[in-house]
Amino acid sequence: MRFDLSLLFPPALDNRFRGHPVALWAFWALTLMTLWRSQHHLLAPDGGAQSIATIPLDSFGQSAADAVIVVFALWGLSQLIVAVIYSLASLRYRSMIPMLYVLFIAEYAVRTALPLFKPDLPTTGTAPGQIGNLLFLAAGPVLLLLSLSRRRDDR
Repeated sequence: MRFDLSLLFPPALDNRFRGHPVALWAFWALTLMTLWRSQHHLLAPDGGAQSIATIPLDSFGQSAADAVIVVFALWGLSQLIVAVIYSLASLRYRSMIPMLYVLFIAEYAVRTALPLFKPDLPTTGTAPGQIGNLLFLAAGPVLLLLSLSRRRDDR
């Protein structure tokens, strides 16, 4: 297996994915997960803040709880924009997938490091995102390398 860094920034965007098929299948799963997360943060009454992230909104003042819910909804909007870009790459511009894996790694690295620099919201349990962020951060570089690996028949 050899890695082709020119796949990271392709000279033209086309629908040809040149990496390992596992990276393509994983990208489709990532796209679906991002779509689901975005709609939940946008549409759930609490934006997922209490129902998923276990932030005790009922112990906050109404203004504070409303602010958290709005921030979660805005986060959902950001995730929806990313999901649309992922969907475009999955369906029409697959040559973008290695570059999008780099952005995926950067996002999850910052998510993981953010509590070191900013105050963390109080929670009553472990949110799925805390564990998921670490798993995605570990899987991201592997998937990036797979997306950059050239198949033997594609030289």
